[in-house]
Amino acid sequence: MTTSNPNDKKKVENDSTVSMHFSLTLADGTAVDGTADGEPMTFTMGDGSMITVLEQVILDLSVGDKQQVSLDPRDTFGFPEEDNKHWMNKSEFDLDVELEEGLLIEFSTPAGDQIPGILVEMADDKVLVDFNHPLAGHEVVFSVEIVDIK
Repeated sequence: MTTSNPNDKKKVENDSTVSMHFSLTLADGTAVDGTADGEPMTFTMGDGSMITVLEQVILDLSVGDKQQVSLDPRDTFGFPEEDNKHWMNKSEFDLDVELEEGLLIEFSTPAGDQIPGILVEMADDKVLVDFNHPLAGHEVVFSVEIVDIK
């Protein structure tokens, strides 16, 4: 027979379904993503929806626990690579979209996945698209509060 001590708090472990509020900011405080104004994010540990290093931050936390950590680019989104920039013909883009530098567009891969690309340079009939993750090369600050664990 197993008994549980009421003082034992359930902790986040592998395969836990976790609900949490979080914020992701750049080191300078610029907000990137978060749930502060909405519903908490819910996911299952190890399901691939959260990068491993962020799962490690919340592992062993309990409901009500808060954690904040600064993460180096090598631990999160990596560093930009020139090989991830590609020239594309303007004719490949939706004509309803006004193309301008800095525009973020979702592209479909042959496998059906969606990847972001940022238009970084415009030429006469071509556009240079940067397919590096938009946060590549940036230190990020991850803050989390655990709301529920199942």
